[in-house]
Amino acid sequence: MKKKIALVALAVAAVGVQAAEWSDTSISLRHGTNFSEPYDSNNAITKNIIGLTHASGYTYGTNFFNVDLLLSNEKDPAFKDGKTGAHEVYAVYRNTVDFEKVTGKSFKTTGVRGLGFTGGFDFNTKTDTGYNSKKEMLVLGPTVMVDVPAGFLNVSLLQLWESNAPSGWSYLNSAYYGVERYHYDAHPMLSASWAIPFNVASLPLSFEGFANYIAPKGKNEFGGDTAAETNIDMQVMYDMSGAVGSKAKTFKVGVEYQYWKNKFGNPTTATVVSGSQAGQGATARTPMVRAEYHF
Repeated sequence: MKKKIALVALAVAAVGVQAAEWSDTSISLRHGTNFSEPYDSNNAITKNIIGLTHASGYTYGTNFFNVDLLLSNEKDPAFKDGKTGAHEVYAVYRNTVDFEKVTGKSFKTTGVRGLGFTGGFDFNTKTDTGYNSKKEMLVLGPTVMVDVPAGFLNVSLLQLWESNAPSGWSYLNSAYYGVERYHYDAHPMLSASWAIPFNVASLPLSFEGFANYIAPKGKNEFGGDTAAETNIDMQVMYDMSGAVGSKAKTFKVGVEYQYWKNKFGNPTTATVVSGSQAGQGATARTPMVRAEYHF
């Protein structure tokens, strides 16, 4: 855990030492009652999510950092405790180097605003009973900045190097027990992220989110096959700042929807652990309400 906190601190420090041309930092709250987890197919899990997000532009590109604290109810129980819900921290950092800013040469063409190269990491730690994830993942790959009328749409093809060191007791077996960290096969991800402003009846709205298609990552730590993942998380947000007398883009509220098939590479139907199936819990269909404060 100390190592993971150090990685987050290092990323934040890297953001801080670069002279920002623009920046946006926000705190968000999300609530949903239909989350699901692999192997818990009968549970509609309630989660409250507290997020801290920072995005900024600097001399040679952009930074993005997000960390979520996910608080489950008892249907996603904490490690060795069926009375309280699990807690999870999930962090993402991305740095995109803009080739135009680096070289001074425009790469704009039909439908394309620019080109770049993205690198970063994900990590999580969770206190659930079944798996107790300790994910670490590095990402690298090219990015196309699509030329949209307003806002942004970036599409990246990233190579992923992922590992995990779960310490949950329920599914560990003799073949895995004692292995400090399991490394999956390197595998690609096609990723899109966007924020597109629009208006309906003079209401300032925005369509925001991300979509990832992640290829299978070989065998899992129990010897089963992993499956391709589709993870789409999108929201429509209303900028209510003017209604409360604040500067534009300070307060936002809206609705969010997540569709996550074969979550974390767990097949929805295939047997993954001897005698068990990931089940329908490996596919999540989760509506949420969301509120944000930008400062």
